[in-house]
Amino acid sequence: MSSSMRFVFLVQGEGRGHMTQALALSQMLLEDGHDISHVFVGNSNRRVVPAYFKEKIDSPVTLLQSPNFVTDKNNKSIQLVPTILQNLQRTGLYLSELKKIHKVIVEDKPDMVINFYDMFGGLYCLRYRPKVPWVVVAHQFLAEHPDFKFVPGRRFDTLMFRLLNWISGYRARLYLALSFRPYRKHDGLTIVPPLLRKEIKALNSTNGEYIHGYLLNDGYSDEIMQWHHRNADVALEFFWDKKGAEEVTKIDDHLTFHKINDVKFLKKMAGSKAYVSTAGFESICEAMYLGKPIMMVPVEGHFEQACNAIDAVDSGAGVSHDTFDLDVLMNYLPHHKDVSSTFKDWADSSNKMILSALKSVV
Repeated sequence: MSSSMRFVFLVQGEGRGHMTQALALSQMLLEDGHDISHVFVGNSNRRVVPAYFKEKIDSPVTLLQSPNFVTDKNNKSIQLVPTILQNLQRTGLYLSELKKIHKVIVEDKPDMVINFYDMFGGLYCLRYRPKVPWVVVAHQFLAEHPDFKFVPGRRFDTLMFRLLNWISGYRARLYLALSFRPYRKHDGLTIVPPLLRKEIKALNSTNGEYIHGYLLNDGYSDEIMQWHHRNADVALEFFWDKKGAEEVTKIDDHLTFHKINDVKFLKKMAGSKAYVSTAGFESICEAMYLGKPIMMVPVEGHFEQACNAIDAVDSGAGVSHDTFDLDVLMNYLPHHKDVSSTFKDWADSSNKMILSALKSVV
């Protein structure tokens, strides 16, 4: 890349993973002498963009009412048909939001736009056909690799997953597929290590007495509390982004729910004996880097997470289950093999590989 380039980010706001990846890449680009002139974050009424993201991204941030999942009344499982219908009803709103993106791109004249898996990226390219180079970044794009494993017997879900990839990556010049491990080369994809922030690499990992966790959908807190009532002597420190929740919700001396906070989250992870989470990508990578055994529970109806759990288990991360029955984790712990050394070597090569890939676009 040239000595100094200007970037615009477009970030999916579902969960914390894509925002964390955007923070990590912003650190990398700023250290390399570049500038992020504007950041768009897809938002929804049921989530709040964490304050730490706005503080640390060090660029103007605009929230967009973007396409999002519809969950059941308990805020647990994803409902596909209501999701499609709701988003179709909001077409007019989404077209208005696309104009906000276009205004910034016209005024800022970025050298490159990087989309962290928000559907607005593909919709914008379909509507405006920009000349600026467009790059997409996500673990989800690994699904386009012939060696990627889908949940067997679910052809429709597989097609919908790949359709979402096509929409999010429409007209992109570069597909950066984040991966737990190296894959063989495949045309059209650039397989790269996960984007981990400097903060995670600076932590000292210790084997504490508590289990650390993150809930993408706060409805799963009921399952955690049910298990806790049967195992009151096991300390649990869980994080959620429940709207309206206090910074700390202490159930008792051995169960606490924390509002998502990046510094506290990573410190708690570093001091834990294991990590439990819905089966996203970013926090699983953070736990692997710190050598933590992991239990993954894909969100019900979230096919992408179900596939992600298969990939993570194959990469040595830990075990997967369909509920937050932590007995599964407790039984797994004596058999876990630490893969952090190999994983660190892979993850620590991300700066060189990603910067090189971006350079190939311009």
